[in-house]
Amino acid sequence: MRRTVLLSGIWCVLAMVARADQVVLKNGDRITGTIVKSDAKTMLVKTDWAGEVNVEWTAVDSIVSSETLHLELQNGQTVAGRVTTDDGRFDVATPGAGPVVAPRDQVVAIRNDAEQQRYDRLQHPGLRDFWSGLFDTGLDLTRGNSALLAYNLSAKLTRTVPRNKITAYATAVYATDDTTPPSRTTAHAVLGGARMDYNLKPRFFVFGLADFAYDEFQHLDLRSVFGGGVGVHVIKIKATTLDVFAGADYDRESFSPNPPLTLTSTTRNTAEVIAGEELSWKMNGRTSLDERFSVFPNMSNVGEYRFQLDATAATKLKTWLSWQITFSDRYLSDPLPGLKSNDQLLSTGLRLTFGQGKL
Repeated sequence: MRRTVLLSGIWCVLAMVARADQVVLKNGDRITGTIVKSDAKTMLVKTDWAGEVNVEWTAVDSIVSSETLHLELQNGQTVAGRVTTDDGRFDVATPGAGPVVAPRDQVVAIRNDAEQQRYDRLQHPGLRDFWSGLFDTGLDLTRGNSALLAYNLSAKLTRTVPRNKITAYATAVYATDDTTPPSRTTAHAVLGGARMDYNLKPRFFVFGLADFAYDEFQHLDLRSVFGGGVGVHVIKIKATTLDVFAGADYDRESFSPNPPLTLTSTTRNTAEVIAGEELSWKMNGRTSLDERFSVFPNMSNVGEYRFQLDATAATKLKTWLSWQITFSDRYLSDPLPGLKSNDQLLSTGLRLTFGQGKL
């Protein structure tokens, strides 16, 4: 009985090894698992004993795959089959075309079946594919000698594919003071909009945007901005992206009266220049920083301008839950008489994320 159990265990182990991919390193070490994907520099192997392992190609002596791998070549062709390596070349046992030999320097990427399906879907995505989003919350509440309530809500929805990026966003800020009657609203603003970036080349893109804003304490009933321009991906790597952009827009602002300094409504229609930058930086596996700064010089009233800055740092608590701190600044060089130019917000709270795409 004991012998039967032992033999059964050995056969199970041998069967698992037979079904696994083998990666042999130049130092003699052997990695057994599933080859997931590879680029020109590294290979990702999923193992039972160490999870996902990234291996430098310069450390790899040979590989043997037990399942189909898809090899993307420099000429754009893809060959698929079980793969072995020998003397700097890939030998692919394709089901239909028989053996195919590919020199190592001609292979730009390797993917298993699941990764190839994701890649193909990414090349021809449907409009409903690759959406992701986040929801930020911040709340302050006091009772006793003071009775204050302040909250802010932010939401962002993004679809990122190789050719374009669509982003929709909204922020609401509201605060009241009930310490002494009557109750007073001390902050009330709503911002929102949408933007689309379209990649003309790997480093160059064009964009279009529509922004809307309401701010009770600026007496701003509605600001509508429609514009577009061009941009450059200055940095575009896995952990960091930095874009710079410039363009032009049409800005329509409607202000309500601010007695006794202004007794009638005011409407402004202006042309503006857009210039700015956007940074996304994954500082480590848990913490990220996102920041965007835009300045809008007024071309209809030269010398006037406005700018907006948004920066958020978020640290993951769970895959779907983070703690975030946000700073926002909105500046208008020519507010209504008696009003300040700057509106600033510093808040912290929870962030909920969802979806399978990239934010």
